[in-house]
Amino acid sequence: MRLKDKIIVITGASSGIGEETAKAMARRGARVVLIARGQEALEHVAADIASQGGQAHVVPADVGDPEAVRKAAGHTLAEVGAPDVLVNNAGAGRFLFIDETSPEEMESMMRVPTLAAFFVTKAFLPAMIQQGTGRILNINTPVALSPWPGALGYATARWALRGFSEALRADLHGTGLRVTTVYPGKVKTPYFERNPGAEDRIPGISKFVPTLTSARTGEWIAKVAERGPRDAYSPFALRVIAWLSQHFPRATAWLITRTGANREVMTGAQEDTGGGNKV
Repeated sequence: MRLKDKIIVITGASSGIGEETAKAMARRGARVVLIARGQEALEHVAADIASQGGQAHVVPADVGDPEAVRKAAGHTLAEVGAPDVLVNNAGAGRFLFIDETSPEEMESMMRVPTLAAFFVTKAFLPAMIQQGTGRILNINTPVALSPWPGALGYATARWALRGFSEALRADLHGTGLRVTTVYPGKVKTPYFERNPGAEDRIPGISKFVPTLTSARTGEWIAKVAERGPRDAYSPFALRVIAWLSQHFPRATAWLITRTGANREVMTGAQEDTGGGNKV
């Protein structure tokens, strides 16, 4: 699929991966619809795209709220049209052990990204099915391949998003729509600035996986949208880990857990710093 003149809806488009994906697709001639909660940040992204000759439409909405999503989809369909590509990129959550996670925060982490992907996809799906063609990209993370210690809620939500992709793919068989799960490795985004201590909970094995920039990740996702594979991994080292987790799940899980966060060290450090992993 060539992205020129295609309509692309991107959630979580106000910063990081979502912002750079929108810019990369706009450079290819796509008409991008930017969805996120912060209108001011979205306007800034849209202005950057317009300054480079691209087209961007701002639709502020909380994708964790089904009614807000319904209204945003209605506005988009009326003002722009049905998406040719839907990118479920919105994500949230922190790396916490289960005893550090409140019921409210667990529910919040399940709402975005997992329920948000359901709300957004469901809202746009009838129009996409009517077109008989299109692509849905669900942006996930490596924790959905093999969980690591100290990220229970985050990992659970991402595994659920992975399951959503698989079930959606089966659900849409015969409609002409393709579903792709996208797995970028560690990406340098504002997430780690907003969540101090999170990097310390990434397993040591991740040192073998090069860190990506948001810009490079956005360009890669634009290429993935053009190709429409079943699953996509970047960088190559992450593809290797995905293969190992599929064919040697117990060994991979042991290695990730062995090099992951130490409960006593992490929870002790958090107590000493007055909750350094909190935001």
